[in-house]
Order: sequence, then structure tokens, then C-alpha cells
Amino acid sequence: MYQTILLCYDGTREGRQALREGADMAVRCRAQKTHLLAVMRLLPAVAVVDGVIPQEIFTHEQELAREILDEGVAKLRERGLEAEGHLAFGEPVEQIAATARHLRADLIVLGHRNRSRLSMWWRSSVSASLVEQAPCSILVAVTD
Repeated sequence: MYQTILLCYDGTREGRQALREGADMAVRCRAQKTHLLAVMRLLPAVAVVDGVIPQEIFTHEQELAREILDEGVAKLRERGLEAEGHLAFGEPVEQIAATARHLRADLIVLGHRNRSRLSMWWRSSVSASLVEQAPCSILVAVTD
């Protein structure tokens, strides 16, 4: 059913839940390839000095993202899955949709945490916004 699965992983509790559920789905479907994506948001304006992001801040953030990604890929491989990690930069919805199109993914898996109405109003949900742009099915692993 799903042969190419894109898992979105950020190391959070929700991301770990999505990783587990996505790995379960990949095993059940005998997916040919499982891809893991970590997206680094662009740094906030306070980190920019005279229009330039200090290299040490960018390098540190990139190293942290790579560690999280490598951890996730290792967990997938422990489950016997063929897994490859990808690191993207920018807005999560745009990067997830673009990566799914590029990989010709059959399924995107990501985590979601229920939030208060105020929190949802303040910041839109990645999973809800992704529905509009995704080129394939989406599995949203919901945690409390």
C-alpha cells in the first residue's frame, strides 16, 4: 500500500510518537524506503545581526538538528527498515510538502499535540496546513 514513507521528526514527544507509528506502518506495509525529515526553521530576527546570521549560531543549530535526525534514522534501522535522513531549512509545511513531492512519497507521518484554543489561534497547526499542500496521504499521530 505505502511503499515510500516520509516521517517528520523533531525529537519532541510528539515527534517520537509519530516516529513509532510511522515505523509500525512501514513494517506492516513492507515499505521499500522510509525517509526521515528534520526541518530547521529560519532563525528569528533577534538572532540576526546586521542582516547576517552569526555562523556559530547556525552551525550549532544545524548540529543539533543533525543529531536528532541521526537518532531517528538509527531507531528506524533498528526496526529493520531501510531509512535515509534529510535535513531541510525553512518553513516546515513548505519543506515537508516539497520533500514528499521530490521523493514521490505515498504517505507523510507527523506528530501533533492538542493545544488550547488560544495557542491554536496564536500559531497555526503544521498538520492542518499541510493537508492543503501535501501530494499524498497524511498520518497524524496525536498525543495529549
